[in-house]
Amino acid sequence: MPGSGPLLTALKQHFGFGSFRPLQEEIIGASLAGRDVFALLPTGGGKSLCYQLPALVRGGLTVVVSPLISLMKDQVDGLEASGISATFLNSSIEAGEAQQRTRDLDSGRYSLLYVAPERLMLPAFLAYLKRLPVSAVAIDEAHCISEWGHDFRPEYRQLVQLRQHFPEIPVMALTATATERVREDVLQHLQLREPATYLGSFNRPNLTYRVLPKSGPYQQVLDLVRRRPSESGIVYCQSRRSSEYVAERLNEDGIKARPYHAGLEADERRRHQDLFRRDDVQVICATIAFGMGIDKPNIRFIAHYDLPKSLENYYQETGRAGRDGLPSECLLLYGPGDAVKYSRFIDEKPDAKEREIARQQLAEMEGFAASSECRRRALLRYFGEEFCAENCGACDNCLSPRQMFDATEAARKLLAAVFRIKEKSGFSLGLTHVADVLAGANTEKVRRLGHHELKAHGGGKERSRSEWVAIGRELLRLRYLMQDANRYNVLELTPEGRRLMAGQGSLELPLPQSPSAGPAASKQVLPCDEGLFERLRRLRKTLADQRNVAAYVIFSDVALRQMAREYPANEAEFGRISGVGRSKLSEFGTIFMREIAAYLASNPRQTFTDDAPTVPVRKMRLGNTHRETLRRFGEGQRIEEIAAERGLAASTIWGHLADAAEAGEEIDAGRLLAQGEREQIIAAIDAKGGGNLRGAFEALEERHPYGLLRIVRALCDRGAEGEGATAATNPAEGCASASSRPGRTEASPAKSPASAPSPA
Repeated sequence: MPGSGPLLTALKQHFGFGSFRPLQEEIIGASLAGRDVFALLPTGGGKSLCYQLPALVRGGLTVVVSPLISLMKDQVDGLEASGISATFLNSSIEAGEAQQRTRDLDSGRYSLLYVAPERLMLPAFLAYLKRLPVSAVAIDEAHCISEWGHDFRPEYRQLVQLRQHFPEIPVMALTATATERVREDVLQHLQLREPATYLGSFNRPNLTYRVLPKSGPYQQVLDLVRRRPSESGIVYCQSRRSSEYVAERLNEDGIKARPYHAGLEADERRRHQDLFRRDDVQVICATIAFGMGIDKPNIRFIAHYDLPKSLENYYQETGRAGRDGLPSECLLLYGPGDAVKYSRFIDEKPDAKEREIARQQLAEMEGFAASSECRRRALLRYFGEEFCAENCGACDNCLSPRQMFDATEAARKLLAAVFRIKEKSGFSLGLTHVADVLAGANTEKVRRLGHHELKAHGGGKERSRSEWVAIGRELLRLRYLMQDANRYNVLELTPEGRRLMAGQGSLELPLPQSPSAGPAASKQVLPCDEGLFERLRRLRKTLADQRNVAAYVIFSDVALRQMAREYPANEAEFGRISGVGRSKLSEFGTIFMREIAAYLASNPRQTFTDDAPTVPVRKMRLGNTHRETLRRFGEGQRIEEIAAERGLAASTIWGHLADAAEAGEEIDAGRLLAQGEREQIIAAIDAKGGGNLRGAFEALEERHPYGLLRIVRALCDRGAEGEGATAATNPAEGCASASSRPGRTEASPAKSPASAPSPA
């Protein structure tokens, strides 16, 4: 496997990054060693780089299987902007252009070819590929192969035949979301050979999750959008009609929005998506037909106008936000009526197995939406990962915990009201009418039906109508009540509800939540000169329009914020900006530095403190690969010896030991530290703060491996190395750790000074 140095050199040269994200280096190394790979990395975790960089290092042609035309174009635009030769073949290009691209493939011009599974598996196309120097195959969105996945695509099943046609070529399967059942499905159906398996954390620390009771949903969405002017967002809707309605209303309120759903003509869908990609439209109002594989990194908010069908859908859709790592917000509006509608659709499915899967997924989604538990913990647990921080600091239930109360008497009042209303009228009614009766409302409907004469009328005046609706929703969730979708969602008592009404048992519920309640997500981003940032955004937009590409293809928001923070004035300074490789430095460096200089001619230069995100101490569950490193280290082997014998980079071994120290294992730091080095490291960590190891790493002039700093900090935190270093842990990152890790799973690699200037 190539060492860290050459890979990092290629990473900076082609993509402009000075270090790898967690697991990228190991995945790339395994692929270059000729192994099949299964990689699960979170959205925004850098999956694409895992096959793009090996394609440049190994040579030949890497074939990338991608499910969406828009994704192919995004990827190819980004690669070409970085000076990398790539292309795609799909139905969006004219016959003459397709023929030219085929000729260019024949001549060896391209390093990467993107193609849909339907085209790839055509016998004629497979025969054509066999004439090309195909060196690897990457299957993106691999969860599409599983019936248990949220985006099952039958055509993905055909990919199993790839092994027959290319028996010696390494295959890489990648996904951002998959339960253990889906992972097993993918591995089985693709017939990967002893794959190196890498499972990253599902945690997205930069996302804030909120759930609000659905009440006037359009206004709730409008409030969110207005809090984030000029920021991109997606509103997910259950139906085509809803997506059209919300888009139309937003435009009436002065917000540029477009609908996106399967009922639109293909050209119109493509046009709406391009407007969004290019920042000409702020909001896309979409059904789930939109978004899989969307490569736009600066989406700042996701709103679910309706309940998603499953937690996998929810995770995948909220995962569109904040792919660049900057803080972003996810709002879910929840009303039990959504679940009732979905139940009706499920009942219409002809296949019994499909109905079973869909009902289970809907029940899990409902439980998540109604729960008062930490959203992050519940979401990660669904994917088999433990989040052990007490408070994530970035969800509604952690930012404003809901108090519990004895709801036994209130529940009995509501259940009795449902019973008496049906007894009086001979038929049942919906939750809002029951709430009106309890609150003593004097509406025309209440009077017409004679419900003002009931003992229940006004019997719940101590609570507001909205509070009774909230309690009713909880009773629906807990199955004390049920709704009949075929009769306009009228309420019926369940056997459990009748028992509670009769005095059997008790009930605790969270205090009802206001539909407008809930903390706004933190908008803290990388501090910078906001005036310059806006000016650079306008320049980026102009350049992108001239080149007919999305704005983020030129530079990410992170890159622009770094420019507006550091004011680079020469090529060396500009080259240190995130995402600036050799090609982008050559094409855009002078243009952006000229704009920065012009801005400074009439504006003062600002200075900023180092408010970079802190790096938490992770208490992870150690896998077999960590244990093997620990065993060898305990037997007296040096880092370099372990790395050489195991065929791993030294930085990976440092990472294993650091993970072990943070997990509470005893590490003999004396073997790793020369005289006086411990005090120097502790002093640097103290000076920069325990959560800012990057600052300590740089303050020590990169003399020590980054993993060594992690070890010293971990030992100090538990008192094994004296006092002085503490970890300023970001609670949203917490200490997520996988509770089950099949195959080979590596932790985030720590870089040695010889191989990386600073950690990601």
